[in-house]
Amino acid sequence: MQAGAMQGLVIKGLVKEYVPGKPVLRGINLAIAPQGITAVIGPSGTGKSTLLRCINRLVEPTAGQILLNGQDLVPLRGRGLRMARRRIGMVFQEYNLVERLTVMENVLSGRLGYVSLWQAWMRRYPEADIARAFALLDSVGLPEQATRRADALSGGQRQRVGIARALMQQPELLLADEPTSSLDPRTAVEIMELMTGLSTSANVPLVVNIHNVDLARRFAQRIIGMAGGEIVFDGPPEALEPSHLRQIYGGEDWL
Repeated sequence: MQAGAMQGLVIKGLVKEYVPGKPVLRGINLAIAPQGITAVIGPSGTGKSTLLRCINRLVEPTAGQILLNGQDLVPLRGRGLRMARRRIGMVFQEYNLVERLTVMENVLSGRLGYVSLWQAWMRRYPEADIARAFALLDSVGLPEQATRRADALSGGQRQRVGIARALMQQPELLLADEPTSSLDPRTAVEIMELMTGLSTSANVPLVVNIHNVDLARRFAQRIIGMAGGEIVFDGPPEALEPSHLRQIYGGEDWL
């Protein structure tokens, strides 16, 4: 990291085109402090998921810079990219667990970037990693589920495993892509409480894409509103007014 480089996540002029000439992201500029909860809201197809997937390089940006604690992630390839991805935890909408593995094995997979291929294949993780995995399972309320297969869990339990796996990386940044959209309302609140609480206690900034505006207002200190691949609102929850929501989502009947 260069001396004097800004800490946190800094995005400059981010463009993504899946089809040439038809940008999904239109020159996004954004700075996320190295702590706090940021919610990204907006209609389907406006680029929220693409934004997160560009940050962790699951999607290749077309143009722009993505700096994490001063390092530009966009030009990275090979080992450099693998090393950078270790620093970014990801919680997915559809959990992305290995169904045939146990809960403990799924959590420990958060350390795959830190152990050799042989250790991973033989599932021989350092004792410190195993102890941390047990501690994380306890923190997400699943200590008794360690030896169960992932496919035997409920949706809420699977998402708790996904959160533990992401934190197992000891990331510098935590991303969550629609983590509650497959869950019932009560479980969705529980998952948001858990995720925001753990990211706060670990002092890891969390950026979460979420459809539910009420949940965004309840849990985030900052809300980013996107429409048409651009940021049209950026501020605290109390500043988000009906006029902003009309600009973000269009129309008035749903308000």
